Amino acid sequence: MAISNFEFHNPVQILFGKGEIAKLGTLVPKGLKVMITYGGGSIMKNGVYDQVKKALEGYDIVEFGGIEPNPKVETLRKAVALGKKENVQFLIPVGGGSVIDGTKLIAAALLIDNDPWDIVINKVAVEKAVPIGAILTLPATGTEMNANSVVSKLETKEKYGWGHKLVMPKFSILDPQTCYTLPDIQIANGVVDTFVHVMEQYCTFPVNAQINDRIAESILQTLVEVGPKVLADKTNYEYMTNFMWSSTVALCGFIGCGVPNDWATHQIGHELTALHGVDHGQTLAIVLPGVMSVMREGKKDKILQLGARVFGITAGTEQEKIDETINKMVGFFESLGIKTHLSEYGIGKATIDEIVSRFEKRGYSIGERADINPANIRLILENRL
Repeated sequence: MAISNFEFHNPVQILFGKGEIAKLGTLVPKGLKVMITYGGGSIMKNGVYDQVKKALEGYDIVEFGGIEPNPKVETLRKAVALGKKENVQFLIPVGGGSVIDGTKLIAAALLIDNDPWDIVINKVAVEKAVPIGAILTLPATGTEMNANSVVSKLETKEKYGWGHKLVMPKFSILDPQTCYTLPDIQIANGVVDTFVHVMEQYCTFPVNAQINDRIAESILQTLVEVGPKVLADKTNYEYMTNFMWSSTVALCGFIGCGVPNDWATHQIGHELTALHGVDHGQTLAIVLPGVMSVMREGKKDKILQLGARVFGITAGTEQEKIDETINKMVGFFESLGIKTHLSEYGIGKATIDEIVSRFEKRGYSIGERADINPANIRLILENRL
């Protein structure tokens, strides 16, 4: 086995470190109508909003706030309507992954006549988009340096990922100091989200991708080391920089080049968020151990490699080492305060039936081998009751 042919191009300019928001005015072309998008208003309290406004002095600015976690298309439609009315020419999302993901949809929807949801479900092709420059305040999704976006539809309780190279940010500013006031749960979710992003590209089957594997393992090792530290000391710049950069590198596209990718954990986890509103990171912490346990034969070699290189597990039979690796990972998630069983969220067999039914109706299987069918999805979720 060998790495498959691939093409890799990531044009996002990253400005990382203290005080980089001040450079915003040098990055956005003069004379453009700018829309700032944000979430619940935390940027007003931690000083980030003031930094952004100061850096954009002299620009014609319109604002749209209230983009919620797991951004809803119902909210984004309002932003699109405002953007069209104001003839917005540049978008600046200030916030975490949900704000940036939602703004990516706004960027594409501003230039079509169809409903924004048509983009998400691939009824309308993205042919152009309003440019984006992101300011990240919550490490987790890696959206600041990729083409991906995930959007929910409240009306039908659906959540889907979509993406296009045209909605990649022109630049992203990452100042770890903007994360100092984050709630513990958001940091914990971000650590888990980053960990699972790596696992979706790593925990498949080996193709002798030594560079990809070693970089992936270095990110996982960093998260295991730094995750608890950054939770315990959120204003430690050293800890926060390593966490923030880990999240970006985990999903900038590089470690997935030429290797099999899974993404079943995300696809199943999206259903838990759509149906019950469980935080994205929490759903991943629930589902991934089930995927690894149920699909262990196909993933055996990489689970054993993970156990040896990241968790130092070398003794025992193969099955014992697989079990211990999964247990170590679960223990890491739980050490961050993240619950890993469905029952701990009040979710039972009725929800499992609903999720399995949804996948049956879609008529396709998921995973790196396309062998995670509805029957396996049921086993995966029942493993996590």
